[in-house]
Order: sequence, then C-alpha cells, then structure tokens
Amino acid sequence: MTKILEQTLSLEELKVDGFEKVYYVTDPSVGLKAIICIHNTTLGPALGGTRIFPYQTMEEALTDVTRLARGMTYKSAIVDVGLGGGKSVIFASAKTKTPEMLQSFADAIHQLGGIYTAAEDVGCTTADVAIIGERTPYVVGLVHEKSSGNPSHFTAWGTFRGIQAALKHQFGSDSVAGKVIAIQGLGAVGSLLLEHLFWHGAKLIVSDIDWQKTQRLAKQYGAVACPTEDILQAKCDVLAPCALGGTINSKTIPQLNCKVVAGCANNQLLEESDGDLLRKRGILYAPDFVINGGGLINVANELLPGGYNPKTARDKVDAIYQSLLDIFAMADKNNYSTHKAAVALCDHRLESGLGKREHPPVYHHYKNG
Repeated sequence: MTKILEQTLSLEELKVDGFEKVYYVTDPSVGLKAIICIHNTTLGPALGGTRIFPYQTMEEALTDVTRLARGMTYKSAIVDVGLGGGKSVIFASAKTKTPEMLQSFADAIHQLGGIYTAAEDVGCTTADVAIIGERTPYVVGLVHEKSSGNPSHFTAWGTFRGIQAALKHQFGSDSVAGKVIAIQGLGAVGSLLLEHLFWHGAKLIVSDIDWQKTQRLAKQYGAVACPTEDILQAKCDVLAPCALGGTINSKTIPQLNCKVVAGCANNQLLEESDGDLLRKRGILYAPDFVINGGGLINVANELLPGGYNPKTARDKVDAIYQSLLDIFAMADKNNYSTHKAAVALCDHRLESGLGKREHPPVYHHYKNG
C-alpha cells in the first residue's frame, strides 16, 4: 500500500437496523466511494459480490446493497454452504472504474480481517476481482489452479433447473420443450440461460436494453426480439427476469401474462408483499435467492480445504431442482406465498444454526502465493 492510500482510505461505520456491519468506504486520492454491507454471519463469514454501478445518491446505493446483502444471507442458508450474507457496491461504471480504485477497495476489505469475502457481480469482471486479489486473500472467483473462475455457467444451469422444477409443479412435466419462455436481460447469465433453453426446445422471447444484442441473439437462437418496455406483458408460460431487481411489483404484476416467474435476477420482488400478489394471480414464483444460488455454490466450493471441484459444485447446483419443489409444496400446504415459504425455511436454519461452517474458509490463491 502506498503512503497516499494509507492517508486517505477511510472506513466509516454506518448504523443500519438489522445489519451487523455497514461501512462507507472512501478514498479521495483515487475517487473511490463504496459500501461494504454485512447482514448476518450466523452460519459463517459473509460472502457476496461487488457490484460496480454509477449510483447517483447514497440512498440509492445503500438501498441496493442492503437488499442484496440480506438476499445473500438467505441464499447462503438455503443452499447450505456455511457462509453468511454480505454485499458491496462501488460508485462507478465500466468507464470510470480504475485499477487504483479497485486496489484501494481491496485494502478496505483486507482491513475487515475476513468477515467479508468479495466476488464478481454486475459491473465487476473476473479481471476486476483479479486486481482485488492482488491486495487481499478475501476474494473468490479468481483464475488459478484451485479456483472456480467465472460462476455464470453455474448460475445459468441452476436457473434452468429451477425453471424445470417450476414447470413440473405448475404443469405436471418439467420439460421446457414447446414452452414459451420470455427472458428479460441477456447479460452473462441470461445469455447462457437462453442457450440452455434453446437446446432443450423452448420457444423463446428475448429482451435487453441493448437492442442490437437483442436482435443478434434472437436471430442466433430463433427467438422473438421484444422491446424492453413490452417484455413483462409478453404472453408466455415462464417469465425469466435476468436483469436488475425490483421489476416484479404492484404496478407490473397486474400486467403479467405468464404462469411462472423464474429467473436469475437478484431481488426480483420490489416488496415482500409482491409474493402474495403473484400467488393471488395464480402465478408461481421461484424465489430468486433459491433459483439463482448456483453461482454462490460454485464460488463457495473453492473455499473447501481440498480446493475447487466442479463435479461437487455441479451436483449441489442440481439440487436446486428438488429444493424448489419442496418450497412449492410447503407454500401449498401452508396456504401462503412461495417467497414466504423460502424465507421461513431460511429463518429456521439461521435460528437453529443448521449448516453452520465447521472449518474456516481456505483461500488457496493466497496460501499458494
């Protein structure tokens, strides 16, 4: 660390009800503004991606990071990886982020001594986490011998299996062949999900804020290209939100023309009550922190003593299918939303300490120099 970073890097603790630790991180020397949010470490140290996004206000960033960190707590609990929930955000864009900014951010993570481990997320690439990994061991998703690398493939596969589970519950068969599936967002995971669905015979509708990309992928996979303002109203069997969160809410739910909502986006529901609104409309919702848990499962696997094993990760991701079927059955039995069923299951695991980590994480890239 250079002298200027030592003099200007600052971590200011913010008090946020219901959260263990929240830090506002600044370093004027490199233009860094960030928030590190640790929601719950009952089951183990917090792990969650670093989102790089050009937030316009502190309130906007704090709302996003707290919602995401809470979601990671539930996601970690439900997929049983012995980790807690956390998240971080950096106020920047692809054009404004710099290596120096990421290095300073890494120094902030390192000062926390392992209570939070970072990973890639929206706007944060494998190249970015590699820069972070030069300054601290507390990061996953790096490219090295015992690493998992980019988790997008595992997130996409888990989402595909989740869609199958939802179809099984709603239609009696888990085959996607002939089903109309509308994908909102064609990013790293959404585009991979599109490929899985294509090869399994789905009829596809696709949408992304990048219209040229939408048209290109629509042509490649024989899909219908849909403008972003129309995708939520598209007539389909499954709507797969794969962009930013909050798109399923009291304003959009009455306009939905689907039987299932199942996608890889985080925080798809704007409010918890939106789960009840979906249920009242007879729309089956696959809780986001369950169906999109594949990426977390994958990166958590690299923290095991023996290092990363793709087959172990694959098999654990595949179990998302049965987890969702169990949640759907639980919701039906108790006559409440699938979101409430999933949260209740997570709360039970947290309160009873089920799945608590027995051994500290092993950061093989650091250990191996």
